Amino acid sequence: MYAIVETGGKQYRVAQGLTLEVDRLEAEAGQPYTLDRVLFVSNEGRVSIGAPTVAQASVVVDIVEHVRGEKKIAFKMKRRKGYHRTVGHRQELTRIKVGEIKI
Repeated sequence: MYAIVETGGKQYRVAQGLTLEVDRLEAEAGQPYTLDRVLFVSNEGRVSIGAPTVAQASVVVDIVEHVRGEKKIAFKMKRRKGYHRTVGHRQELTRIKVGEIKI
């Protein structure tokens, strides 16, 4: 059984017991969290496709921890002008573990 959920403007394929990193969720670490935007559910060959979401379907996840992603460097330069800027960015992420998929 697996589902496709949307969080943070991105879509993820989730299955029970899977651990993944998503954009920062506003919840405490160690607490359960419910993802309501379920777009697709496959249960032993039977599929449910949402329009845009599957009615009354949800995915319960546990918040493992809040982390920061790797540093991305953006370098800007204009030749012969003496202009150069280095800007770094680290994305705020939440590591989650999928508990159960409710239909």
